[in-house]
Amino acid sequence: MDDTREWLEADGRGGYASGTACGLHTRRYHALLLCATRPPTGRMVLVNGVQAWVDLADGPQLLTPQRYAPDLLVPGDGAPPVSFDLHPWPTWRLGLRDGRAVRAECFVDKQSARTVLRWTLEGEGGLALNVRPLLSGRDYHALHRENPAFDFAATVQDARVRWRPYGDVPAIVAHTNGRYTHEPDWYRGFCYARERERGMDDVEDLATPGRFTFDLGAGPAAMILAADMAEGAPSDDALALARRMAGQEAARRAAFPDRLRRAADAYVVSRAEGLTLVAGYPWFTDWGRDTFIAMRGLLLASGRLDDARAILLEWARYISRGMLPNRFPDDGGEPAYNAVDASLWFVVAAHEYLESGHADAAARETLRAAIDAIVAGYAAGTRHGIAADEDGLLRAGAEGLQLTWMDAKVGDWVVTPRIGKPVEVQALWINALRIAGAWDAAARALAGRASASFLRRYPKPDGSGLYDVVDAGHQPGCLDGSVRPNQIFAVGGLPHAVIDGPLAGAVVAQVEGELLTPMGPRTLAPGDPRYIGRYQGGPAQRDAAYHQGTAWPWLMGAFLQAWLRVRAQAGSLDRAAVEAARARWLAPLYRHLDAGGLDHVAEIADGDAPHSWGGAPFQAWSLGELLRMESMLRGVVPGAAPTE
Repeated sequence: MDDTREWLEADGRGGYASGTACGLHTRRYHALLLCATRPPTGRMVLVNGVQAWVDLADGPQLLTPQRYAPDLLVPGDGAPPVSFDLHPWPTWRLGLRDGRAVRAECFVDKQSARTVLRWTLEGEGGLALNVRPLLSGRDYHALHRENPAFDFAATVQDARVRWRPYGDVPAIVAHTNGRYTHEPDWYRGFCYARERERGMDDVEDLATPGRFTFDLGAGPAAMILAADMAEGAPSDDALALARRMAGQEAARRAAFPDRLRRAADAYVVSRAEGLTLVAGYPWFTDWGRDTFIAMRGLLLASGRLDDARAILLEWARYISRGMLPNRFPDDGGEPAYNAVDASLWFVVAAHEYLESGHADAAARETLRAAIDAIVAGYAAGTRHGIAADEDGLLRAGAEGLQLTWMDAKVGDWVVTPRIGKPVEVQALWINALRIAGAWDAAARALAGRASASFLRRYPKPDGSGLYDVVDAGHQPGCLDGSVRPNQIFAVGGLPHAVIDGPLAGAVVAQVEGELLTPMGPRTLAPGDPRYIGRYQGGPAQRDAAYHQGTAWPWLMGAFLQAWLRVRAQAGSLDRAAVEAARARWLAPLYRHLDAGGLDHVAEIADGDAPHSWGGAPFQAWSLGELLRMESMLRGVVPGAAPTE
């Protein structure tokens, strides 16, 4: 049974429903009702899944496969034939022993953040469907075990049943056209295969307070699941309500021009009175760096300029001493200002939004003031040793901190500390100065000094590429020559290239020759003794590999833009070159859309062949950069068709 393809239904608030195409739950994060109590954070799993079966003449037939510890698959050989379709939402056709079939559907109504389940009989005659909700009421990172504190009590009112397993989590409401029978029980020992592979605890117990019974011979069955916080009181007719929800959701999804933009919508979520972007599913919330990188493709290149404006203005409220938060804790605590580049990526995204011509006077004034505050804060000096040095370049870092995007940390061990002057940080800094320099003479002058210092200090003497860190460890003249993809941002990925000519060509050639895989550039060249080609094992082993050879799809956007710029300078950029680039570098990512997180691009992949995907199956900046790459290629060859 192939349990590697996963689907996602996001609710626009940080919650979601998710699972696999085969129906098995393989992660602790798979659920039918997972809500964000402080959107987009404070996520709680309320309804993990259901146990569904039908009563046939020769006995019951299970419709929902389960895996129990240590590795027992139920049903085994008797599993129903399954076909799966993702569009317009996850739909399964489940074959029955008597030749008939049941069509099962699951979607999240984004307007109300409710999960809708429907079952329809294909065939004649009567058929009893039984559905047991499997509940927990836990933090989405945790696991649930049988315990006496779980409250099985049910409140039944008309067509709605309400449970509140624990007093400090939202209640669960099931609105159905079935008959409820209260039959409290525990289902023990669910086993999650992906958690076991990740070296995590993988066994969970779930509570089932009762059973719903439906007559599929009389018509479809509907179950609408909601957290107590869901807006709007449901009508009495669950089936009619489910039909209305399906109609409005189908129309909303049909308005997107293609599968990439439809998938991109999953990452746009609420924060406070505004909007933000979730960095990835199932376990990321909104991260500053990821938000501003991802929005360039998810929103700006996709024409969602109102959403881009709302997100930029929402985040601008959090500027402190020139810095923006890198993340907001799940527990609602103070935001973490622990990234040197998040603010600089904000400047890039704000600049590209302002260049669109969409901003009104108020937004333009606010965003320019935010850019000025960032540039001034960094130039004068702010947290974590971040400050402009005498050479105009930006120094950053202190022992025990991970400030760049290569931010893995195992206990007290920072895997890639990159203290000093990291190359991509300088490219971002020079871009921020040039952007602010359009109206600020001081920023313009500092940009000139930083650019001259970059050209003097970063090229390697043999002309092969750029140093990864200059003044490493804050030691003047100490150079880190690791062959990493960060140097590509001096050529592509940003509004202004920092280098051009033969040196830019050498950087592109080195990244292509030593780092590039079909799933994106590796984070370290395979010839380096620190290189780790497989992202696998427990948390410490995986974090050690995270930026030491693992490939990242989001870096492909910067590489492609660098390649296009170098070819344009050489006068060899034409339709044939663009179509060849699409076939070499975009086509593998399009094939991946059908392999992991369906219609999405994963967070990472192995550096070693066959470059299997890993990490989060749904990653915002990975998908965003694919969208931005398509936009770039259409800009070079107008009307060129995407690779679908």
